[in-house]
Amino acid sequence: MNDAMRAQTISMPAADGAAIEAYYAVPERGEPHGSVVVIHHAPGYDEATKEIARRFAAEGFAALCPNLYSREAPGLEPRAAAAQVRAAGGVPDAQVTGDVAAAADYLRARPGGNGKVGVIGYCTGGRQAVLAACELDLDAVVDCYGAYVTRSTPEGDSLPRAAITHLLRKLTCPLLGLFGAEDPAPPPAEVAELESALTEHGKDYEIQVYENAGHAFFSTDSPKYRTTAALAGWQRIVSWFSRHLSADPAAPGTL
Repeated sequence: MNDAMRAQTISMPAADGAAIEAYYAVPERGEPHGSVVVIHHAPGYDEATKEIARRFAAEGFAALCPNLYSREAPGLEPRAAAAQVRAAGGVPDAQVTGDVAAAADYLRARPGGNGKVGVIGYCTGGRQAVLAACELDLDAVVDCYGAYVTRSTPEGDSLPRAAITHLLRKLTCPLLGLFGAEDPAPPPAEVAELESALTEHGKDYEIQVYENAGHAFFSTDSPKYRTTAALAGWQRIVSWFSRHLSADPAAPGTL
């Protein structure tokens, strides 16, 4: 596999006219490629998330991760930025969706792209990825243990989020959901509710729940990392995006 890539921090124009920081990684294979918007987890726009973008580039996709905390916490290191944003009640859904839309537009305009763009999110980003896929014209979505899709946060939660079940009928693209059986947020019952809603609306989806895994099982820099689930999950992600972001609809499910 030719995994040559280029990765760098850029300034990306957002829908509201702001210029926000983003991390861009692109393969250098000399052939058309699909693209992925990466939505970071609640702990912020950190090195682990940038590594995810680089992994996508190594797999043959362009990837762009916007720093969703750019406006609220400019210049702060990831944990401090996340704490400041949490103290302020989080980033509004509409702002996140606008930033994902701007990231998708940026990727579509890059040379070498085939015009197809997917979105993936982790933790809070999982819910935000689903929301974006309900509001924007995208080609595929992956939700990695995103809670509060079918349920709202408890009263008094420091990051209040409303359920978006009513929006699932508008889902514009195939959805892959990856969850841990031991995750309290979302718990298995909430995952089952998501699957039921997707079935009710006739959506194209796959849900995988991994045993012996909880929240953040993809996080290599955390004690929550689970090797078996993470390796299997990455295989599913690459296969999913290869299938749905290929310029050739008959392309196989692996790169």
